[in-house]
Amino acid sequence: MATDTCREDRGRWRQGIATHLLQALGDAWRTLVVGVPYVWLLLFFLVPFLIILKISFAVSIIARPPYTPLWDWGPDGTLTISLNVINYAFLLEDPLYILGYLNSLKIAAISTVLCLLVGYPIAYGIARSPHGTRNLLLLLVILPFWTSFLLRIYAWMGILNKQGVLNNMLIALGVVDQPITFMNTDFAVYVGIVYSYLPFMILPIYVNLERMDISLVEAAMDLGSRPSRVFIDVTLPLSVPGIVAGSLLVFIPATGEYVIPALLGSPSNPMIGRVLFDEFYTNRDWPLASAVAVMLLIVLVVPILLFQRYQLRQGEDGR
Repeated sequence: MATDTCREDRGRWRQGIATHLLQALGDAWRTLVVGVPYVWLLLFFLVPFLIILKISFAVSIIARPPYTPLWDWGPDGTLTISLNVINYAFLLEDPLYILGYLNSLKIAAISTVLCLLVGYPIAYGIARSPHGTRNLLLLLVILPFWTSFLLRIYAWMGILNKQGVLNNMLIALGVVDQPITFMNTDFAVYVGIVYSYLPFMILPIYVNLERMDISLVEAAMDLGSRPSRVFIDVTLPLSVPGIVAGSLLVFIPATGEYVIPALLGSPSNPMIGRVLFDEFYTNRDWPLASAVAVMLLIVLVVPILLFQRYQLRQGEDGR
């Protein structure tokens, strides 16, 4: 009798230890999974940003590195911190940088609207297509990513040149008599950005539409609503989260785009990405280029904060 009681106590003790071990492993695994994004954010965003921020307060010099140190220890052990804010003041005085920011915001905003106008019908068509063809259509959307981004932009240079495919086709059809200048214009930049970032608009909207409760659409149609009215009153409002996510995915990288305006755009109407490149590698003015990068980041953070505020409001309304 005493032996059986002892065995039962030993079994409960072992079971308790196993439970605690599994719980500890589960907590450690959750901490690891949650911690990976923070480590990623720290290594690849916060640390580089702090380095750029430090350089932006320095003064450009001919040396290696080409900027003055932010702090300096004197012979008597005193610490001297030198913060130079002239770079930020210069951004507000020189019209080149103001024009670069405004031009980038304008081109990014118009490109985002164009991507939305083109991408929404495509996403809607894919979401409402039969399951057998849906995966094929999604594959066609992401298929351009299998080719180098630079090669695709060079391909557009061949299409938009004066002797390119587009001009030859327009002349052959009798639409124009002389070649039209497409290259080195804002039109070419819009074409390049819309072509490159269109999948970033299509995929979030598709995911949103694919998860939509189709019974709401059927209920509206059973109550006598016309298809256009059902789309405006039911489908479009429910797909707003996908539209917002896709717009941010297009607008934010398009604002700082460098390759497309450098290859297809006009040097006289530069975007801020090209200005940033020229300051770093042509003028070798790293402090001013860092100030341009910090200001660009501030400009891009605003839509992210607005999106987060929108999501919080949506969450509060959904409760």
